[in-house]
Amino acid sequence: MFGFMETADLAVVGLYFVLVLSIGFFVMWKSNRSTVSGYFLAGRSMTWVAIGASLFVSNIGSEHFIGLAGSGAASGFAVGAWEFNAVLLLQVLGWVFVPVYIRSGVYTMPEYLSKRYGGSRIKIYFAFLSLLLYVFTKLSVDLYAGALFIRASLGWDLYLSIIILIGLTAVLTVTGGLVAVIYTDVLQAILMIGGALTLMVVGLVKVGGFEELRRRYMLASPNVTGIIASFNLSSTNACRIHPKEDSLKMLREPTDEDIPWPGFLLGQTPASVWYWCADQVIVQRVLAAKNIAHAKGATLMAGFLKLLPMFIIVIPGMISRILFTDEVVCINPEHCMQVCGSSAGCSNIAYPRLVLGILPVGLRGLMMAVMIAALMSDLDSIFNSASTIFTLDIYKHLRKAASSRELMMVGRLFVVFMVGISIAWVPIIVEMQGGQMYLYIQEVAGYLTPPVAAVFLLGIFWKRCNEQGAFCGGLVASILGISRLILAFVYHVPECDQSDTRPSFIRNIHYMYLAAALFWITIIIAVIISLLTPPPARDLIRTTTFWALRDTEIMLRGLGEESAKLTEKSVAKCGDDIRCAEISDCKQKDDDCSPPADRIELVLLMPGHGDPKSMTSHCNEILSANDSFVNGQTAPVDQMDQRETELKRNMWWRCFDQCCGIKSYSVKKTAKDSVESEMVCLQMLQESPKVKLILNFGLFVVCSIGIFMFIYFSL
Repeated sequence: MFGFMETADLAVVGLYFVLVLSIGFFVMWKSNRSTVSGYFLAGRSMTWVAIGASLFVSNIGSEHFIGLAGSGAASGFAVGAWEFNAVLLLQVLGWVFVPVYIRSGVYTMPEYLSKRYGGSRIKIYFAFLSLLLYVFTKLSVDLYAGALFIRASLGWDLYLSIIILIGLTAVLTVTGGLVAVIYTDVLQAILMIGGALTLMVVGLVKVGGFEELRRRYMLASPNVTGIIASFNLSSTNACRIHPKEDSLKMLREPTDEDIPWPGFLLGQTPASVWYWCADQVIVQRVLAAKNIAHAKGATLMAGFLKLLPMFIIVIPGMISRILFTDEVVCINPEHCMQVCGSSAGCSNIAYPRLVLGILPVGLRGLMMAVMIAALMSDLDSIFNSASTIFTLDIYKHLRKAASSRELMMVGRLFVVFMVGISIAWVPIIVEMQGGQMYLYIQEVAGYLTPPVAAVFLLGIFWKRCNEQGAFCGGLVASILGISRLILAFVYHVPECDQSDTRPSFIRNIHYMYLAAALFWITIIIAVIISLLTPPPARDLIRTTTFWALRDTEIMLRGLGEESAKLTEKSVAKCGDDIRCAEISDCKQKDDDCSPPADRIELVLLMPGHGDPKSMTSHCNEILSANDSFVNGQTAPVDQMDQRETELKRNMWWRCFDQCCGIKSYSVKKTAKDSVESEMVCLQMLQESPKVKLILNFGLFVVCSIGIFMFIYFSL
C-alpha cells in the first residue's frame, strides 16, 4: 500500500523469528511441562523481571500499535488515559487480588469464582464469557491489526500472512506452555520498547520536539482542494478533518464523545478492573511468580512500563498525522476507501505509515519485527490462557475423572481448535474496519465486563455475598449489556457525511455511563438477594476473601503441625503384613483392619514375605469394588497400570509425550497433600520486613507518577 520492504529489512525479521523460536524450543525441553501447574502456571517459579516484561508485552499487542496510535492521530492525548489508569490498577492487582488468588490456591479465574461462591453455574458462565471476549475483543482485532501492517509493508496476501503467524504462535504455545510464553515475552519486550523508542525519537526530530508537536498537531488539517483534484473524487464534501479543540487534554467534558471524565472514572475503571485484575491472560502470569514478593515486584515493573505507551505509541500517531495529513486524515468516505480501504476512516494506518515513511532500511525491518512481536505475544497469551480456562473450568467440569495426562492433551488440542477458529474468523475481520479500533475494543468490553468486575469485588471484600446474589446480579446486568451491544451493532455509527438517525438513548448516552450503570446494578441486585438468602458456608469464605490474609503466619504453623501428624499416621502399621492409610484405620474395633470406603484416597498394597509379587490376601478380600479404582476411572487399578505400561512402550506415544512434555500420570491427592498444598500457598504469602518496605515504597512512587501523568495531560 505504501511500499515494500527491502532485503535488509526482511533479514532483520528473519533473525527475529530464529531468536524467538530458538528460545521457545530451548525452554520447551528444559522446563517442567508435564504437570498442570508446570504447563499452565510455569511451575510457579518465575521471577518478577520475567513476569513484569510478560505482563507488558501481553497487553501491548498489535491492536495497540494500530488502534492506540490511530486514536492518537484522530483525537490527541485522550486515549492515553487507559494506559495511566492501568498503572494504578496493576498495583490493585498486586496488593489486593493476587494475594487472595494465591491464598485460594487457584489456577484460573472461573475456578476462583467456584471456590468463593460454590456451585458451578457462575464458574461455567464466566468461563464462556471469557472465551467469547477473547474472540471478539482480542483475537479478531489482533489479527486484523497485524494483517494491516503486514499488508502495508510486505504486500503479502492477507490470509497467507495471518495463517503463517498463527501457526508459528500456536507451535510455540502448544509445545512450551506458559514458561515458553513468558521467556519469549522478555525478548519481545526488549525488542518492542527499543524499536518503538527509536521511532518516537526519529519522529520528534522530524517535527521539531514535543512543544512543536503540540503546536503543529492543532494545525494538521488536510488540503481538501488538492485531495479532490488528485484523487478525482466525485464527492466534494469534507467532514471531521480538523483536530478537536480539546485534543491536547486527556480527561474531557462530561459530554465529550471520546472520554467524558465522569464516565471514565465511574464506568471505564470498573471495566478495566476486569481486564487487569480478573482476566486470565493477565492474572495467569502473576500467579506464576515464586512468591508474593515477586508478584508485587512484577506489577510494579509492569506499572512503570505502562507509562511508555503514551510516548512510544500515542505520540507517534500524532506525529503521523502531522507528517502525512492528507492520508491519515481522509476527507470523506470515498477518499478513505481509496487511501486505506475503509469508509469509516484511515486513522488506523497512522503507525505503519509513519514506520514506512521516515525510517531507513534496516530500522523498518526492526519495526516490522516489533509488530510481529506484538502480534505473536498477544496471540500466544490468548491461546495459552484460553486453553487453561477451557481445560480446567469447562472440560474438567464435564469429565471430573480426567487424569493429568488427559488434561495436558486437551489443553494442547484446544489451542489447535483456537487456531482453526482464528483462521475462519479472518473474512469477518476484514469487514470489521472501524474508524478507531481501540475505542471499539473498549466499547465492547464496557458492555460485557462491569458485571464481572462487580462479582469479583463483592466476592473479595464482602463475606456475606453468596452464590445466588452474585449469579443473579451478574446475569441481569450481562443481559442488559449484551442487549445494548446488539443495538450498537444494529444502529451503527453513520458515515461522517450522513445524518445520525439513531435513537436518542443510543446516540446521546455514552457507553462509559452505561458501564457505570451496569456495575452498580450488579452490586445492588447481588446485595439485596444475598441478604434475603442464607449466607455462604464458612468453607467458601475461609481462604477466598481479602480478610483471609490476616494472621497467615499463625495458620502456617498450625498447618505444619497438622502435616506432621498426617505424616506419622501414614506410616502406622496395621496388622503384621500391611500398612494402612491412617493410624485410625488400625484402631478399628473390627479384626479385619479395613478402613472405611469413604475415607480411602489411595491404598498402598505392600508385598508380603516370601513371594515378592504376592499381596496380603486378607486385606485384598475386604476391598470393595470401588476401592479397586483410582481417581474415579472406569478401569481397575491393575488394568490401568497395564495400559499405562503399554503406552510407555509404544514408540509413537513416547514421541508424542516427549514433544508435549507429558512424563507422569496422576494419582489422587491424600489429605496430607491437601494440607501441604495449603502450606505452600501460605508460604508464598510471607514477606520479610525489608522486602515489604521496598515494595511499599515502590508502590508509592509508581502511584504518584501515574496520578501526576493524569493531572499533567488533563490541564
